[in-house]
Parts: sequence; C-alpha cells; structure tokens
Amino acid sequence: MRCHYPVRLVLIFACLFCFSSAAHAAQPPPYLPGPETLIIHAGTLLDVPGNPARARQSVIVKAGKVDSIRPGFVEKSVVEGDDNNEIIIDLREQFVMPGFIDLHVHISKEYGPNAKLETVTMDDADNALIAAMYARRTLNTGFTTLRDLGSRGRAVFALRDAIKAGKVPGPRLLVAGEALSATGGHGDIHGFRQEILDALAATATCDGPDSCRAAVRRQVKRGADVIKVTATGGVLSETAAGTGQQLTDAELRAIVETAHSLGRKVTAHAHAKEGIEAALRAGVDSVEHAMWADAQTMALFVETGAWMIPTIYPITAVGDTPEKMKQGPFGHLPAPIMEKLLQLGRQPKDMGALAYKMGVKIALGTDSGVSPHGENANEFIEYVNIGMSNMEALVAGTINAAIAAGIVHKTGSLETGKAADIVAMPGNPLDDIKAVLEVGFVMRDGIIFKHR
Repeated sequence: MRCHYPVRLVLIFACLFCFSSAAHAAQPPPYLPGPETLIIHAGTLLDVPGNPARARQSVIVKAGKVDSIRPGFVEKSVVEGDDNNEIIIDLREQFVMPGFIDLHVHISKEYGPNAKLETVTMDDADNALIAAMYARRTLNTGFTTLRDLGSRGRAVFALRDAIKAGKVPGPRLLVAGEALSATGGHGDIHGFRQEILDALAATATCDGPDSCRAAVRRQVKRGADVIKVTATGGVLSETAAGTGQQLTDAELRAIVETAHSLGRKVTAHAHAKEGIEAALRAGVDSVEHAMWADAQTMALFVETGAWMIPTIYPITAVGDTPEKMKQGPFGHLPAPIMEKLLQLGRQPKDMGALAYKMGVKIALGTDSGVSPHGENANEFIEYVNIGMSNMEALVAGTINAAIAAGIVHKTGSLETGKAADIVAMPGNPLDDIKAVLEVGFVMRDGIIFKHR
C-alpha cells in the first residue's frame, strides 16, 4: 500500500516525535529532589529530638539532604555557591522537626467487615493501588518513613521501589514481605475451605530449623528489608489457637542467625510471655506488641537491649472494654478472633506503662491497618498517657525508631548529610502532644508533599 502523505511531512512528524520523546526521557520523575537550594525558616526547630528546641533557625537543604542549620532567618544569596538558585520556605510561625517514623504498618490493607472476602477477591493490582492510597494518606500526616510488616504478593515491594524512584508520592518504605510463621500459625491462612487454602498458601511458613532458614532466604531473595516472624499466635488470625508460642526456640534461633548473616534485622510478633521471652533469647532486634509481658519479661528486654514496639493505639481505636469492642469497628469479627480480642482490654496500655517504667527501649509502631491509616500520630498521645514526657514520645517516633530500624544514618534527626525529612505544625508538641495531629507541612528527601 502506498503512503499518500508527502515525504517532507512524514519527516517533520518523525522529527517532532523523536524530539518530544528525547525531551520527555530527559525529564526526571516528578517526585525527586530538585536542583534548588531550599532555605527553611523555622520559628521553633527541634532538629535532634531529645535535645532542646531552638527558636529562629534556618535549615539549608541541598539535593534532598540537610546541608546545614544556621541561627536566625538566613536570606537568599548568602548560601555559598548557589548563585541565587535558592527558595525560601516560610515556617516562621511553625514548630519544625524531623519526619515521623512508624515501624509497624500493613499498608496494603485495612481491617473491616469485608477483610476476609477481600483476601480472595483482590489481587496484586488492587493491593498496589490501595497501598498507594494509604501511603499518601499517611505521608500527609507527617510520617516520612514506614515499615510494612506483612503484605502478601508483590504489591508492597513495587510500591516501595516506585516511591524510591520518584514515580509515585509516598513515605520511605521498609518492607518485610510475608511474615515467617509455623504451618497453621498466626501468619498462615485460615478460615477458608481447603481448595482456597491450597491456592492461597503462604510462602513464608516453615517447620523445623532448616525449613525456617530456607524461609528467611526466600524472603530476602524476594527483596525483604527486614524479617518479621510470628513467634506466637495472634488476635486477628481466624483460628482458636490462642496467643501462645508457636515457633520453637530452635526455629527462632535459626531465623535470627540466618537473617543476621544476610544483613537483615529481625522483629518478632509476640503476645504471650513465653513467646516474647523465647524471641528475646533467640536474639531478635525488636518485639512487636508484647501484650502479656510482665516484669520478668521487661528485665529480659533490658538485658538483651531489644527494642519494644508496643502498638497501643489500635486498642483505643477498637475499644478497650468488651462493650466498646462489641459495638466498635471490630464487632463483626468471627468468634475465634473475638474471643482473643476480648481478653485484651487495657492490657496494651498497662503493659506499655510497665515497659516505660522499667526502662525498656521503646520505638513507635502502630499496627496501622488494624487501626485506620492516617491516624498513626495518635500513638504519640498514647505514649504520653503511659507516662512518657512529650519529648520522650517524640524521640520514640523519630530518632529511636530510626535506630531500631537501622536507618539512623539516613533519617530520624535533622543533621548534616541526613535526608531532609521535615514536618511542621502550628502548635508546639512539647507543650501539647496533640499538636502532632495538625501537621501542615511535609517534606521527604527534600521534596515538599504538603504545605498549607
């Protein structure tokens, strides 16, 4: 077939297409640091939580990192070598501090009446879109780093990588993939007929030390940043197996040894006392929940130096009395789950108070997905309610969380060379911790995602 378009016109279209494609290819993705120097005028600056806040400071940001902090409100053209390529961000009426860190979320889901049905009706594509929605929602509340501790499939890995590449907005993500569990344990699949259980078989179940070593290696091969292990039963698994220890001491040791040999930290979901203590003896780096820990358990935390991530806010969101639980958002749960939930009551809050009193190292985690995404900052308030000072609560959700996750060289405080993860709010959380619920400015890696 002959082409009826003039050759010259075809060549023009071809050149225009090539120019457009080349120009487009040269443009960086939209969520990467720009070439400008940013000068943030902070009315009050808490650059290193735990140290005193300072008034009238300027944070200089270059290439997504903190370049320096200077007293007073620095003006344009005084930053050496920038040739007026500077932008001033006026936060002179704001309290400015490092971005918040949550070490326990499930970003691709949120528990509700349809949670069980969604397990068999939603695939990776659905989960990726939902995770992106929840990630942006959480970022907007001031959380610039999240650690996802249990998501099926590849969705959360894809989201992590897309955020890092600047393709989509979101917090920095550390990802565990699937939690390691004994067959039939808390991290396994429950509550469906056998054909569905076979189709949904978890990739991280293991039985025996050698099997558990292999399970760790599979998760690392998938791209896991951290290994999560369900040392005990859990409240929200649909099985009447209780919350006692489910992996043996030998299995837990094998998991920790293998993960550490591959450069990964290990955090353990653990509720019952014996399971918490087994995980601590095995050498885990942190324990999630620790609901039934007692004074003896707390002493072991202190002895081993492991971090506790107490996840207190979900019990407030769900209800901390049987009456509230039955009338609240989890009142629809199946009987095996409801029975375990009703046993909790105020235990998470009382346990957290005991841990703080006994000097256990605490880092912030919420288990968001159980409580709604975007309400994560309420965990700060829970920490003040168990006895922490406002500053100690802020430390738990910034520099302590960064240390516990192994990323303190990147974030957790505003110091030269660290990521420019910065939030600001009109109120002073050192005076009223509830100020953390009103974040109006969010920057991650020098990129402004929210400014009102």
